[in-house]
Amino acid sequence: MMLGKIALGVTMLASQTLWAQEIVFNQKASLEQVYKKAVEADGLLSMNDLNVEFGYVLYQSEIVTQSESEELELENVRDYAAVYVDGKLQGRMTDNNKKIAIKTNPGKYLLQIYVENIGRITYGPEITDNSKGLFGEVTLDGNEIENWKMVPLNIRKYPINELVFEDRSEAETPGFYKGTFELGTVKNNYLDISGWGMGEVWINGKYVGSYWEEEKQRSILIPSEYLVQGESEIVIFELKNNQQKTMKLSQTPVFK
Repeated sequence: MMLGKIALGVTMLASQTLWAQEIVFNQKASLEQVYKKAVEADGLLSMNDLNVEFGYVLYQSEIVTQSESEELELENVRDYAAVYVDGKLQGRMTDNNKKIAIKTNPGKYLLQIYVENIGRITYGPEITDNSKGLFGEVTLDGNEIENWKMVPLNIRKYPINELVFEDRSEAETPGFYKGTFELGTVKNNYLDISGWGMGEVWINGKYVGSYWEEEKQRSILIPSEYLVQGESEIVIFELKNNQQKTMKLSQTPVFK
């Protein structure tokens, strides 16, 4: 009888440990909740001109396509952009990769370019060329796109506990995703972000850090003081790989 209880306890513990290792993000909060005041202009305004020191800005405009594939080109993008057309991801762009193909049926669409300023230069000869965001021209098959609406996004400083979450839909636009996990013992853990693209992480309402798929390390340290015994809540902001639904906890760092 005692052996049966021990065996049952081990089975339950193993099940709980396994369950705690995978986090399912089954709720989403719309990005519109963190929109700041929009600025409209014929041409692009850099983050500097929008008084945005760090973080994200959404640049959007209406486009009309004439064929099933047209080339979108950015004159300047600092530092990273995710391009969407009518809510569908078209690709990512950087200052070393300023052209992508827009694939649609001919028609009228909403172009949305989410841009993150990863950091600012604080020394060296490039310090005077420190503009961020989009600036210069954006062209589609050689034709300049005008009439822009630019929306700063209050991602990192927004009170995460005030976001309104709903059950996830099939939409793959950027947003906040929420899940929970349970721990029997409070100690340092690593969050495995493999498969996700670029974003931010909060644990139990506290900001933990950011992640980027280009980095060699594929995990984020979650200090024990951010965790609680029992259920913890995690919120992720994801910019581009919004089809992802799970993350995993690990006791050791994860690398490519």
